[in-house]
Amino acid sequence: MSRAPELVPSTLVNPELIRCGWATSAPDYIVYHDEEWGRPVRGDDLVYERLTLEAFQSGLSWLTILRKRENFRKAFAGFSIEAVAAFGEQDVERLLADAGIVRNRSKIEAAIANARAAIELAGGVSELVWRYADPSSPVPASLADVPATTPASKALAKELKRHGFRFVGPTTAYALMQAIGLVNDHLAECWVRGRLA
Repeated sequence: MSRAPELVPSTLVNPELIRCGWATSAPDYIVYHDEEWGRPVRGDDLVYERLTLEAFQSGLSWLTILRKRENFRKAFAGFSIEAVAAFGEQDVERLLADAGIVRNRSKIEAAIANARAAIELAGGVSELVWRYADPSSPVPASLADVPATTPASKALAKELKRHGFRFVGPTTAYALMQAIGLVNDHLAECWVRGRLA
Protein backbone atom coordinates (compact mmCIF):
# COMPACT_ATOMS: atom_id res chain seq x y z
CA MET A 1 0.00 0.00 0.00
CA SER A 2 1.42 3.41 -0.92
CA ARG A 3 1.75 5.95 1.85
CA ALA A 4 1.45 9.69 2.00
CA PRO A 5 4.70 11.50 2.82
CA GLU A 6 5.74 11.67 6.45
CA LEU A 7 5.33 15.10 8.02
CA VAL A 8 8.81 15.76 9.33
CA PRO A 9 9.86 19.41 9.24
CA SER A 10 12.30 19.73 6.36
CA THR A 11 15.70 21.33 6.79
CA LEU A 12 15.37 22.43 3.17
CA VAL A 13 12.38 24.73 3.76
CA ASN A 14 13.07 27.94 1.89
CA PRO A 15 11.65 30.95 3.78
CA GLU A 16 11.83 33.08 0.62
CA LEU A 17 9.23 31.03 -1.22
CA ILE A 18 5.77 32.58 -1.37
CA ARG A 19 3.20 30.26 0.18
CA CYS A 20 -0.50 30.32 0.93
CA GLY A 21 -0.97 32.39 4.10
CA TRP A 22 -2.42 29.57 6.18
CA ALA A 23 0.72 27.48 5.68
CA THR A 24 3.30 29.70 7.33
CA SER A 25 2.54 29.52 11.04
CA ALA A 26 4.17 26.17 11.88
CA PRO A 27 6.81 23.86 10.35
CA ASP A 28 4.23 21.05 10.12
CA TYR A 29 2.00 23.30 8.03
CA ILE A 30 4.88 24.30 5.75
CA VAL A 31 5.83 20.70 5.02
CA TYR A 32 2.19 19.65 4.50
CA HIS A 33 1.57 22.62 2.20
CA ASP A 34 4.78 22.21 0.19
CA GLU A 35 4.78 18.44 -0.17
CA GLU A 36 1.20 17.24 0.04
CA TRP A 37 -1.75 19.66 0.05
CA GLY A 38 -3.45 19.90 -3.32
CA ARG A 39 -1.43 17.14 -4.93
CA PRO A 40 -3.49 14.37 -6.55
CA VAL A 41 -4.20 11.44 -4.23
CA ARG A 42 -5.79 8.31 -5.65
CA GLY A 43 -6.46 4.90 -4.19
CA ASP A 44 -9.27 3.85 -1.93
CA ASP A 45 -7.32 3.55 1.33
CA LEU A 46 -5.50 6.87 0.77
CA VAL A 47 -8.70 8.75 -0.07
CA TYR A 48 -10.43 7.10 2.90
CA GLU A 49 -7.57 8.26 5.16
CA ARG A 50 -7.95 11.85 3.99
CA LEU A 51 -11.73 11.74 4.31
CA THR A 52 -11.41 10.36 7.83
CA LEU A 53 -8.85 12.96 8.90
CA GLU A 54 -10.93 15.80 7.45
CA ALA A 55 -13.95 14.54 9.41
CA PHE A 56 -11.91 14.36 12.62
CA GLN A 57 -10.69 17.91 11.98
CA SER A 58 -14.22 19.30 12.06
CA GLY A 59 -14.27 21.91 14.84
CA LEU A 60 -10.54 21.60 15.49
CA SER A 61 -7.30 22.99 14.12
CA TRP A 62 -5.85 21.08 11.16
CA LEU A 63 -2.50 21.35 12.95
CA THR A 64 -3.93 19.18 15.75
CA ILE A 65 -4.78 16.49 13.19
CA LEU A 66 -1.42 16.72 11.43
CA ARG A 67 0.43 16.27 14.69
CA LYS A 68 -1.67 13.23 15.59
CA ARG A 69 -1.66 11.72 12.10
CA GLU A 70 0.76 8.86 12.81
CA ASN A 71 -1.25 7.99 15.91
CA PHE A 72 -4.41 7.93 13.78
CA ARG A 73 -2.68 5.63 11.29
CA LYS A 74 -1.73 3.19 14.04
CA ALA A 75 -5.15 3.35 15.72
CA PHE A 76 -7.03 2.85 12.44
CA ALA A 77 -4.95 -0.03 11.02
CA GLY A 78 -3.13 2.16 8.52
CA PHE A 79 -6.53 3.30 7.22
CA SER A 80 -7.10 -0.05 5.57
CA ILE A 81 -10.78 0.14 4.63
CA GLU A 82 -11.20 -3.61 5.05
CA ALA A 83 -9.60 -3.63 8.49
CA VAL A 84 -11.55 -0.63 9.81
CA ALA A 85 -14.82 -1.97 8.41
CA ALA A 86 -14.31 -5.02 10.63
CA PHE A 87 -13.93 -2.92 13.80
CA GLY A 88 -16.49 -3.64 16.51
CA GLU A 89 -17.53 -2.17 19.87
CA GLN A 90 -14.24 -3.24 21.51
CA ASP A 91 -12.38 -1.22 18.91
CA VAL A 92 -14.60 1.80 19.57
CA GLU A 93 -13.76 1.55 23.28
CA ARG A 94 -10.05 1.10 22.47
CA LEU A 95 -10.12 4.22 20.28
CA LEU A 96 -11.99 6.23 22.92
CA ALA A 97 -9.19 5.39 25.36
CA ASP A 98 -6.40 6.33 22.92
CA ALA A 99 -4.99 9.72 23.97
CA GLY A 100 -2.97 9.84 20.75
CA ILE A 101 -6.05 10.57 18.62
CA VAL A 102 -9.13 12.76 18.87
CA ARG A 103 -11.44 10.83 21.20
CA ASN A 104 -14.88 11.68 19.88
CA ARG A 105 -17.37 8.81 19.78
CA SER A 106 -19.40 10.25 16.90
CA LYS A 107 -16.32 10.72 14.74
CA ILE A 108 -14.91 7.30 15.60
CA GLU A 109 -18.21 5.60 14.80
CA ALA A 110 -18.44 7.62 11.58
CA ALA A 111 -14.96 6.46 10.53
CA ILE A 112 -16.02 2.84 10.97
CA ALA A 113 -19.37 3.39 9.23
CA ASN A 114 -17.56 5.13 6.37
CA ALA A 115 -15.18 2.19 5.92
CA ARG A 116 -18.20 -0.11 5.70
CA ALA A 117 -19.87 2.23 3.19
CA ALA A 118 -16.65 2.41 1.14
CA ILE A 119 -16.53 -1.39 0.83
CA GLU A 120 -20.00 -1.35 -0.71
CA LEU A 121 -19.14 1.20 -3.41
CA ALA A 122 -18.91 -0.20 -6.90
CA GLY A 123 -15.63 1.16 -8.23
CA GLY A 124 -14.47 2.34 -4.81
CA VAL A 125 -14.40 5.60 -2.89
CA SER A 126 -11.50 7.05 -4.88
CA GLU A 127 -13.39 6.70 -8.15
CA LEU A 128 -16.53 8.22 -6.65
CA VAL A 129 -14.71 11.22 -5.17
CA TRP A 130 -12.66 11.90 -8.31
CA ARG A 131 -15.84 12.32 -10.35
CA TYR A 132 -16.09 15.73 -8.66
CA ALA A 133 -12.67 17.01 -9.75
CA ASP A 134 -12.70 20.59 -11.01
CA PRO A 135 -9.45 21.35 -12.84
CA SER A 136 -10.89 24.67 -14.03
CA SER A 137 -11.64 26.06 -10.57
CA PRO A 138 -10.90 29.80 -10.25
CA VAL A 139 -7.40 30.86 -9.23
CA PRO A 140 -7.66 32.52 -5.81
CA ALA A 141 -5.68 35.73 -5.41
CA SER A 142 -6.09 35.78 -1.62
CA LEU A 143 -7.44 33.58 1.16
CA ALA A 144 -10.68 35.58 0.96
CA ASP A 145 -11.18 34.14 -2.55
CA VAL A 146 -11.11 30.54 -1.30
CA PRO A 147 -14.65 29.27 -0.68
CA ALA A 148 -15.68 27.06 2.24
CA THR A 149 -18.06 25.12 -0.01
CA THR A 150 -18.88 24.93 -3.71
CA PRO A 151 -21.72 23.40 -5.71
CA ALA A 152 -19.39 20.45 -6.39
CA SER A 153 -18.62 19.93 -2.68
CA LYS A 154 -22.34 20.05 -1.90
CA ALA A 155 -23.00 17.46 -4.59
CA LEU A 156 -20.12 15.27 -3.36
CA ALA A 157 -21.35 15.45 0.24
CA LYS A 158 -24.86 14.53 -0.89
CA GLU A 159 -23.55 11.59 -2.93
CA LEU A 160 -21.41 10.29 -0.06
CA LYS A 161 -24.34 10.56 2.36
CA ARG A 162 -26.56 8.73 -0.13
CA HIS A 163 -24.10 5.84 0.10
CA GLY A 164 -24.15 5.82 3.91
CA PHE A 165 -21.14 8.02 4.71
CA ARG A 166 -21.29 10.18 7.83
CA PHE A 167 -19.56 13.38 8.98
CA VAL A 168 -19.24 14.46 5.34
CA GLY A 169 -20.95 17.82 5.02
CA PRO A 170 -20.14 20.23 2.16
CA THR A 171 -17.34 21.96 4.10
CA THR A 172 -15.61 18.67 4.92
CA ALA A 173 -16.13 17.54 1.33
CA TYR A 174 -14.51 20.73 0.05
CA ALA A 175 -11.56 20.39 2.43
CA LEU A 176 -11.10 16.87 1.05
CA MET A 177 -11.31 18.18 -2.52
CA GLN A 178 -8.59 20.73 -1.73
CA ALA A 179 -6.37 18.26 0.11
CA ILE A 180 -6.33 15.56 -2.56
CA GLY A 181 -6.14 17.76 -5.64
CA LEU A 182 -9.69 17.80 -6.97
CA VAL A 183 -9.33 21.59 -6.99
CA ASN A 184 -6.19 23.70 -6.89
CA ASP A 185 -6.69 26.33 -4.19
CA HIS A 186 -3.05 27.33 -3.90
CA LEU A 187 -3.05 31.11 -4.23
CA ALA A 188 -1.98 32.72 -7.51
CA GLU A 189 1.42 33.77 -6.10
CA CYS A 190 2.09 30.51 -4.24
CA TRP A 191 5.16 28.68 -5.52
CA VAL A 192 3.34 25.32 -5.41
CA ARG A 193 0.53 26.43 -7.74
CA GLY A 194 2.70 26.45 -10.86
CA ARG A 195 3.99 22.97 -10.12
CA LEU A 196 0.45 21.55 -10.02
CA ALA A 197 -0.69 23.13 -13.29
